[in-house]
Amino acid sequence: MAFTVAVIFMIGNITRFNRCWAALVLGMVLAACSMGGEVVKITSIEKGSYGDLKASELKKLEEIRQITEQKKRDSTLNDVLQSTSHYSATEYIRQHPSSVGSKDQDYRVGGYDVLNIVVYEEADLSREAVRVSADGNISFPLIGRVKVEGLTTSGIERLIAYKLAKGQYLLDAHVSVIVADYKSKRFMVLGAVNHPGSYSLQSRERIIDAISRAGGIIRREGKSAHQQAGAGKKAMIIRTQNPGTPREKRIVINIDLHGLLERGEQNSNLLMADEDVLYIPQAEHFFIIGQVRNTGSYPMTDEEITLVEAISMAGGFTLIAARNKTRIIRVENGVEKIIQVKVDAITGAGKKIQDVVIRSDDIIFVPESFF
Repeated sequence: MAFTVAVIFMIGNITRFNRCWAALVLGMVLAACSMGGEVVKITSIEKGSYGDLKASELKKLEEIRQITEQKKRDSTLNDVLQSTSHYSATEYIRQHPSSVGSKDQDYRVGGYDVLNIVVYEEADLSREAVRVSADGNISFPLIGRVKVEGLTTSGIERLIAYKLAKGQYLLDAHVSVIVADYKSKRFMVLGAVNHPGSYSLQSRERIIDAISRAGGIIRREGKSAHQQAGAGKKAMIIRTQNPGTPREKRIVINIDLHGLLERGEQNSNLLMADEDVLYIPQAEHFFIIGQVRNTGSYPMTDEEITLVEAISMAGGFTLIAARNKTRIIRVENGVEKIIQVKVDAITGAGKKIQDVVIRSDDIIFVPESFF
């Protein structure tokens, strides 16, 4: 302390030109003194008690809180799926080769679908807008009720031709069937897409088609906290196997969304199935406010990011940053904690092993120095 006072006295007795250099020396002295004690200190706090945050910084913090609270509400689906069996796309394809589709694989008609049926030899037999009943039947002239549920359109064509010939109404009939309106099967798209919701499942639709019908994924906008976070690199399909039977169960198929959309990797472009839920989580981010050159939100990467690396990503400290009072605001098991870090002790005193690994939704705050 006496040494610090001596330095201050010297500053008052030197030229104005050298005064700034002496101030820098003082700052270095104070920083060196502050490196004593714990490098990383963790304390639990009451929510909203953040000490020396300015009004503008508190406003940014509230914006970030709104984003993270929304993500928690969205993650309810993830919580439900914790006990569900998960498969990679490769593992699922290995067990279910038909999921990648084939040339002879076609849509299978179900209840409430609407069909157009043409009999070329007898125009009077042709019918438009033939609705499939809930129990999977249609009514057709001369042959009455016909069970079509579970058949492809080509299968229905053969069945009608066969029944017309069997009843000796028309031999070797040429029949054409198309699905005019898909109503029997549906899927949902949830999460970071522009138009989440429920959609009718059409013929041979794949994941990329489902994303397109939902308006595409949300792209990240800028770096400020209030902008949309955008879609992450992963997606998942929640699929119901053996629906409506005692063997019904749900599984999760994990999808490499980034590989599919950015690199065109078709291994993940599975065919959609009835009752599928395609869920695209938001990208994981951390946030930096206070005395760094570029405040805002930053995406988590596949590699670990430490506090020092995060600050570097934000352009480094400003000249008035209180580097050794840097803190991380983190919510853990519902408890909000402050992790205060003496950054200079990590970068300049050989204590890199104590650098803190950043987690998703962490808020890094760098206060202003009073010197």
